[in-house]
Amino acid sequence: MADATESESLGATVDTTVIVTRSVSKPVKDVWKFLVSKVGAEALLGAGGELVDKGHTWRANDGTYGVVRSYHPLEQIRFSWHAAEEAPKTLVDVHLHRDADEATRIEIVHSGIPVYFDTAKISQHWENAFNRVDAEQ
Repeated sequence: MADATESESLGATVDTTVIVTRSVSKPVKDVWKFLVSKVGAEALLGAGGELVDKGHTWRANDGTYGVVRSYHPLEQIRFSWHAAEEAPKTLVDVHLHRDADEATRIEIVHSGIPVYFDTAKISQHWENAFNRVDAEQ
C-alpha cells in the first residue's frame, strides 16, 4: 500500500510513506532471530546488508546503505535507507506484531520518500524482501 500526502494549506507536496505488511506462521521470537541473522538481514536488505545494533552502518551490494537508528528486540528495527550514494535519506521501520496462533505480522513503514521516487517500485522492493524472508525461513 502506498500513500502520498499533499499539504493543502501550502499547496506543496510532502514526502511519501509506503506501508507493506506480511503475516508469517512463526512466532515473533523466531522471526526476530531470523531477521537479525546474516541470512535474514540479507533477505531484507539485500546481499551484504546487516542489522547488528543501534548505530551500526550497513551497506548492501546493490548500493543501498544506511544506519540502524533504533533496535528493540522482538519488536522493532528502524534504519535509514539510501537508494544510492547520492540519494536522499529515507527511514524504514520494521515492526513485529503477534498474531493469533503463534503467527507474526511483519510491517514495514518506509517514510520520508521524496515524491519524485517511484513508490510502486519501492513497494515491490519490500514485497520482494518479504518473499525472500519467507523463502529463507
